[in-house]
Amino acid sequence: MPVTHQPTAWDDPATRRAWVKLLFCAVLGQLFWPAAWTGLLAGYVSMSVTWTLWLFFVPMAYTFYRTFLQVAYWQGAFRARGLLRRYPWQMFDAPESGIGDVPEARSGYAWLKFPEPDAPNRQVTMVMHSHVRSIWWGGRLGKRAKAARKEQVREIWFAGDPRFAAVIAVPGPRHLYVIRRRPIDHRGPAGDGHSAGSSALEPALPADARVPDPDSTGP
Repeated sequence: MPVTHQPTAWDDPATRRAWVKLLFCAVLGQLFWPAAWTGLLAGYVSMSVTWTLWLFFVPMAYTFYRTFLQVAYWQGAFRARGLLRRYPWQMFDAPESGIGDVPEARSGYAWLKFPEPDAPNRQVTMVMHSHVRSIWWGGRLGKRAKAARKEQVREIWFAGDPRFAAVIAVPGPRHLYVIRRRPIDHRGPAGDGHSAGSSALEPALPADARVPDPDSTGP
């Protein structure tokens, strides 16, 4: 399916439908995981046998973890909407990608490289720091992924600025994922932020990307 040529990704009806699905999954998880934890706790209490704790401990711990993780799913959905409403979709065919083995990514973290808007011959590495919704991507970007799986991520749709943040997806769009560039020291602005003018900084703000003070950038 060819990438759409709307002014912004949000102008594409298929993109809005994909985002509604993303939000629906966040809502569903917000209902399911607390209910699952409460049900497991009630089951354990009703049995009143100490050794049964070992039957319930792992699923209770996981559902408890997922209950608190849901905040990240909500945040990811609304960050995605902010970016989709400001950037158009771009299509990249087989961008360089992998898992670990680059200075910007720790072992086990998936990454992709995209051209810098003001210097297309320069590649910017974006790392999937958050594991929220990244399992699907990680299973297809690594060198050990089967050919059929790698083919699923050959064409990448991209809405954003690789110096700051973006939404990536496979054609459709499907499997929306917010990917944000982090500074090496995790405190200051993203590494290439000072190469961008103020007009490039403003659209990145909805994703809570770390961007430099616009007054400190060039015209």
